[in-house]
Amino acid sequence: MVIIDTSAWVEFFRRDGDLHVKMAVKGLLDEYEGALCGPVEMEFLGGARENEMPRIKKWFDLIPYVRNDLKIWREAAGNFAKLKAKGFTVPWNDILIGTIAKNQLIRVYAKDKHFVVMAEVLGVMLYQPGYNGMYNPEG
Repeated sequence: MVIIDTSAWVEFFRRDGDLHVKMAVKGLLDEYEGALCGPVEMEFLGGARENEMPRIKKWFDLIPYVRNDLKIWREAAGNFAKLKAKGFTVPWNDILIGTIAKNQLIRVYAKDKHFVVMAEVLGVMLYQPGYNGMYNPEG
């Protein structure tokens, strides 16, 4: 299972979005490996246009939802502190997404450079799509 980050969803739904990202998201969805978590849903739907909401919500209703417990906030706060101590400023929402993925031992697919930092410092596992966006179970 792979949490699809907001940065990838933006490209997927954008008419002129990055074709490689579109294909990778489609590959995850086709294989039933794409997942959603609360912070991604809040961030993406919070920035969506009102007329786009019904279509986006239909997509999101079909995708597995990665749940977390209340302790995830404390773990995310610790991760925020670790990153800050290393000199990195990462938005709290990205840290929360990365923490959820790390806690559940699943990967994140993102086009956001903050996730590369979290992979290096925190050990968040990142997803790399296969050829032509095909699902890559090892990537």
